Amino acid sequence: MLNTCSFHLASPPVASMAFSSSSLALSSKISLPCTDVHRSHSFFAPHQSECVKITPICASGAGDSNPGHIASRGPSPIRALADAVSSASISNERLVPRVEEKDGYWVLKPDARDGINPAEKIKLEKDPMKLYVEGEINELAKKTMQEIDGAKESKDDVDSRLKWLGLFHRRKYQYGTFMMRLKLPNGVTTSEQTRYLASVIERYGEAACADVTTRQNWQIRGVVIGDVPDILEGLKNVGLYSLQSGMDNVRNPVGNPLAGIDPHEIVDTRPYNKALTDYIISNGKGNTSITNLPRKWNVCVVGSHDLYEHPHINDLAYIPATKDGKFGFNILVGGFFSAKRCAEAIPLDAWVPGEDVTLLCKAILETFRDLGYRGNRQKCRMMWLIDELGIEVFRAEVVKRMPNGFLERAAPKDMIDVNWTRREYFGVNPQKQEGLNFIGLHIPVGRLHAPDMYELARIADVYSVSKELRLTVEQNIILPDVPTEKISALLKEPLLQKFSPFPSALMSRLVACTGNQFCGQAIIETKARAKAVTEELERTMEVPRPVRMHWTGCPNTCGQVQVADIGFMGCMTRDANKKVVEGVDIFLGGRIGADSHLGDVIRTGVPCSDVVGVVQEILIEHFGAKRRSNTA
Repeated sequence: MLNTCSFHLASPPVASMAFSSSSLALSSKISLPCTDVHRSHSFFAPHQSECVKITPICASGAGDSNPGHIASRGPSPIRALADAVSSASISNERLVPRVEEKDGYWVLKPDARDGINPAEKIKLEKDPMKLYVEGEINELAKKTMQEIDGAKESKDDVDSRLKWLGLFHRRKYQYGTFMMRLKLPNGVTTSEQTRYLASVIERYGEAACADVTTRQNWQIRGVVIGDVPDILEGLKNVGLYSLQSGMDNVRNPVGNPLAGIDPHEIVDTRPYNKALTDYIISNGKGNTSITNLPRKWNVCVVGSHDLYEHPHINDLAYIPATKDGKFGFNILVGGFFSAKRCAEAIPLDAWVPGEDVTLLCKAILETFRDLGYRGNRQKCRMMWLIDELGIEVFRAEVVKRMPNGFLERAAPKDMIDVNWTRREYFGVNPQKQEGLNFIGLHIPVGRLHAPDMYELARIADVYSVSKELRLTVEQNIILPDVPTEKISALLKEPLLQKFSPFPSALMSRLVACTGNQFCGQAIIETKARAKAVTEELERTMEVPRPVRMHWTGCPNTCGQVQVADIGFMGCMTRDANKKVVEGVDIFLGGRIGADSHLGDVIRTGVPCSDVVGVVQEILIEHFGAKRRSNTA
């Protein structure tokens, strides 16, 4: 058991609102492990009269379903049989951790290094976190790109290790420039933060831009290596970090974009995701105990019946559930997308009280770190480990890493209403706080430029009581806490002609990854093409209901095409004249929500020039669309 100490918290860990009805209730005295992580997160959970305290933790401490339930259901008979066979064949030797702590960093043991992939070799040569923890980024930033490319270590720093600092070199298409990905728990950002990000991309001219990502996050483009130390310091000054946001790290924790303001929410997810983020990056210091994972890892906390968080495609998902009258979460594990395999998360048959969210996250991450496969990168995600061990052995390994060596079985049912109709957040919507409203804005394919961000920051200052913006996994933005008397003036703002609160049926559900404009892995251009195709479909078709269309430039599926009604995955193909051209594989039938389902490929190698005609037929056959008259 970790030793604990107590101290008095001077101010809430979550930004307090200007209205008392939405402020989080906080206790003044908090118990936590004796570490340098001196923050806890407290708030009232549903059905509880006492204040829940999320336990912060030390950065270096050691099938068939039951209708109405999401994370409480057990494995299918087929999976149960597979688990039994797998579990019986697992030796004690296989359960010995493959990593060890050395000089403050976690490294592969010498006897675990056979057959490892190139990314693991780069980590072995030098731990990427040294660039941040030991300040090596300051010296690297003084070098020219020519000097950097002249030595293997510095070239590997720029092309690989800087991803641990959230910096991605665009060597293939924008040599010498970087994309920077942030940590933005629950997608909540302030006007001050948005204004600072605008000032960063503004210095790099018209080619620089920002994107809202499918994990409620910001990515900014155009950064150059010499500016990185200054930008990192600027981020810190406005309460932002880019640390541990790429490669083999935990991605941005996702939650309900309407957290704390939603009249129908189950629980406010913001404190949980803030606590998770504080643990993951050790309050901005860097958490080297979990920066050598076998692969990337995603987490979300569900807060509403709408499942805006897409729990089934996360490595770890917390599903609200009460047990013995206490609020907590049932657990899903293993959901992921990759080029070779996509899998939905499965129940761990586990429940944790709300205050143990970070403790369970830590135990699962350490299980993955210790035992995960590090050979073929396509087989390194956590679900592959679950498949190898079987869910019960995997669960047992998680239990070993819990502070008390104990993990409760799942609550019999969770709190999600599976018959709930998913709400849209566009337009003007009343909040739970009387007299306040949230306005959902459509950001076409998530792309913004510096003037857009300056204007969004100004609008948040003028119209939002909290001066906040909320990012969504559909690449849109919500403006919360707008007094009713200000709505009329807000709707007249020129920026809302570009970022409309009332988007058209097809455009409103459009999602697109970066594409080959910036991304070296993308096979095709996505964002501009997605907009052009959708505009032509709206011009020529009458569609009776919204249709979710997602575009991704390559099989890594950052655009999450498998959860779309219609998905487009980039490929190279041949046109009618046998010429090699950009094309797409088309997916159909993805669903989100309580009855989530991954779509299937229905057409392969469709030239991009033929996409409009093919999709017109799909819309007619599967979505009840009709062709508009008098359209050529």
